[in-house]
Amino acid sequence: MPEVSDGDAAGAGGRRVTPPAPAPKAKPTTSRVRMSAAQRREQLIATGRQLFAERGFDATSIEEVAARAKVSKPVVYEHFGGKEGLYAVVVDREVRALLDRITTALTAGHPRELLEQAALALLGYIEEDASGFRVLVRESPLMSGTATFSSVMNDVAHQVEHILGAEFKSRGYDPKLAELYSQALVGMVALTGRWWLEVRKPRKETVAAHLVNLAWNGLSHLEAKPTLITGRRH
Repeated sequence: MPEVSDGDAAGAGGRRVTPPAPAPKAKPTTSRVRMSAAQRREQLIATGRQLFAERGFDATSIEEVAARAKVSKPVVYEHFGGKEGLYAVVVDREVRALLDRITTALTAGHPRELLEQAALALLGYIEEDASGFRVLVRESPLMSGTATFSSVMNDVAHQVEHILGAEFKSRGYDPKLAELYSQALVGMVALTGRWWLEVRKPRKETVAAHLVNLAWNGLSHLEAKPTLITGRRH
């Protein structure tokens, strides 16, 4: 039987049969979903917050923010006008978050419990939002007009002042001294919080108990093993 070549292969009627072409391969999808302007802004705020916490305002550059967010520098300028604008937004958010946490915590009627609640609220913020707290305590001289950690503590001190003023009056003390005592108490808690940010021991409840022990009893009446009274009745 003679050999049949490919060129001689034919179907019925003597016509050449062309094999079907292979189906084209599907191209892999490489397009990424573009962020909306609001999403991009939030991404840049989160990136700036982390860098400001790690390096501080002066040591952070727009180039670093853009590189970490994987965008170009003009994108950062478009949203915030520069590093100062981004920093101001980050600080403002942290100020409001910390102040809201502390003021929401102040629900007790007894002054000692109020002090405990304020201390626990600040320490809780440090524990859960260390990056935000680092941003606040790294104060920048260029942003002296922006709300900072000091301004937050002043706001808290003013609230404590009203509480202490009423307490002083009921006990026969000079209510004019309430401002002095409120600044002293809040300052003590704030500075201890900055120290605890780095050491993280003992646990926050123990730190709060000792802070209140010093503030409530004074050095001459310290309890050997202070405990919190907050929550005992619950």
